[in-house]
Amino acid sequence: MGIGLDWLRRIVGSRRARWIAVGAGALVVLLGSASAYALTGDRPAAPGRAATARVDRGEVALAVATTGTLRPGQTRSLGFGTSGTVTEVRVHPGDQVSAGQVLAVLDDADARDRVDSAQRAYDQARADRDAAERAGSAPSGSGRGSGGGRVAPVAAVARTPNGTVGTAPPGGPTPSTTAPATTTPTPGRPGTPGASASPSRTGTPGGGSGGPGRDAGGGGTGSGPGCAGAAGQSGGGTDPILRAQQRVNSTGLALDQAKQALAGTTITAPVAGRVLAVAGAVGSGVSPAGTFVTLGDVAAMAVSARFPEADAGRLATGLAATVTLPDRPDQEFPARVTQVDPVGTASGQMVTYGVLLDFDQVPADALVGQSANVRVTVQSVPDALRVPSSAVHGATGAAGTVLVPTAAGSERRQVTVGVRGDRYTEITAGLAEGDQVVANW
Repeated sequence: MGIGLDWLRRIVGSRRARWIAVGAGALVVLLGSASAYALTGDRPAAPGRAATARVDRGEVALAVATTGTLRPGQTRSLGFGTSGTVTEVRVHPGDQVSAGQVLAVLDDADARDRVDSAQRAYDQARADRDAAERAGSAPSGSGRGSGGGRVAPVAAVARTPNGTVGTAPPGGPTPSTTAPATTTPTPGRPGTPGASASPSRTGTPGGGSGGPGRDAGGGGTGSGPGCAGAAGQSGGGTDPILRAQQRVNSTGLALDQAKQALAGTTITAPVAGRVLAVAGAVGSGVSPAGTFVTLGDVAAMAVSARFPEADAGRLATGLAATVTLPDRPDQEFPARVTQVDPVGTASGQMVTYGVLLDFDQVPADALVGQSANVRVTVQSVPDALRVPSSAVHGATGAAGTVLVPTAAGSERRQVTVGVRGDRYTEITAGLAEGDQVVANW
């Protein structure tokens, strides 16, 4: 019994000692805090010093930004010039091709047969025309008429006092004035039946096959006014030379069309570029109206973007821009605005305008359809007195307020501002280069 009481007293004594130690430690901490407050509590805290910026000179630029996509400078939709079956497709989407490279081919057996047939018809028409020209240009002044026969000697003609015409054999005596009036038609002459022969050496104007002022002896198949063949008539029919030339023209046109159809069985690249799409495969049938290969000129890659109407009103062709690509975020590629759409597109409550930008130098390995961040500088002053835009408050019109640090603290100062850029604001009056202003307030 005595042993148990002694053990209990020891436990209680140890706990009391621990509590006494804890209380003493807390008292020391409280006393130390009170002493520190007594020493420093009556001193005011040092005020925090605001960040300042120096007024300097440099570029002040105002820009608008948006996102866009890369697209080829030109897109060519290429198709076959005739119907047929595809026998070769030599490219795939994404391939880089050169100008003149063959891209796809049709079966051209039928097209070649049509060219051969048209060529034979054309050659025959030319041969017929040449034969007609040789027949029409045969000598006719040595006794050959236009009908191809020999012309009988022309009788001398004399007019009687009563107006009748008399005839006499060539070389014979001149008929008397009382001779009966008769006429002798010239055999083989294409003139109107019953017409009198032309007087020797004098010729009736408009008469005779040799044209005006020519006698029958020097005639042939003349073409002068009044001759029987002047209007393209020979023996009452169409001029054979004209008919032959018409056949040459029509067969020549058919030959050209056949050759064009043969050339249309092959698609070649008109410019160097990248294949964007192929619409068919070997064995498929095509028609001239369809597009088989779409080719893009990636050497002149451009950026297509859309700007809201609030920003589009500031844009104009020729403005400088920078383009950033997602796969090269640390690089800025110079570009320039080349087109601003005059008509906007409404999407809900927002109206946007399309803008096209050309790179100064197209980035290597740029991808068609790749997204891009676009920043267009709409206003810029190259050497302006400037401060950070966050340092100017209450800017209304050309007036603004800055905070200038002084020995006593700081003071507000009115300034005149010019261009308000994204990072800097131009100061035209109220500050001098080297002055200090509070950067953020």
